[in-house]
Amino acid sequence: MGSPTDLRPVPFWSPAEIDAAIPRAIAHVQDGGLLAYPTETIYGFGGAIDTDAVGALVALKHRPPGKPFLLLVSSSAMIGRLGLHMTNAASMLAARFWPGPLTLVLRGAEKRVPARLRGPEGGVAVRWTSHPALQRLIASLGDPLTSTSANVPRQPAALSASEVIMNFPQQIASGRVMVLDGGRLEPSDPSTVVDCTGAHLRVIRPGALAASTLRAVVPDLVGDQ
Repeated sequence: MGSPTDLRPVPFWSPAEIDAAIPRAIAHVQDGGLLAYPTETIYGFGGAIDTDAVGALVALKHRPPGKPFLLLVSSSAMIGRLGLHMTNAASMLAARFWPGPLTLVLRGAEKRVPARLRGPEGGVAVRWTSHPALQRLIASLGDPLTSTSANVPRQPAALSASEVIMNFPQQIASGRVMVLDGGRLEPSDPSTVVDCTGAHLRVIRPGALAASTLRAVVPDLVGDQ
């Protein structure tokens, strides 16, 4: 993991910086560490999808039971390797809006995904990120990254590496969290979350993509009016 007492983020902006950061970030994740990273919406925390790394993320965010994290992927092939099941309607949404700020809750992946990553409906939340540098990192890792907002609960979402460092200095100084600095992000809505585990797709969190936009592809989508 990162060197103790070092609060400096890892530059993750220019092509050369991204090239240099990816091996360091992968080594950190494979050693059980967590990352703070930019996405297409906000800065997130995440790590490997094994039980220990997920437990570390739960502890970092003081996450209550029954509130899982989502997974970020870099390709549709990665979803297939996990064993997640895409219904026809979910596949239609993914074909139209991925990569992008759309999170789909899918069934499957019983052999790959810890129970702590499943929501009350039994599904796993997944998004194909449209952030180019994060796509490269996940593709190089060869597995999804877990993801949750890199902020203190009930506080505004972090839009810069400096905000993450300000709120989590001890975790970063200890080397448990490596911060990837992709610059300051523009304020935006979170991803729209659609539950694809039932007979009808249902919006369970409004966000960047309006339900009316999604209904142009899946007319019987319910929720979010």
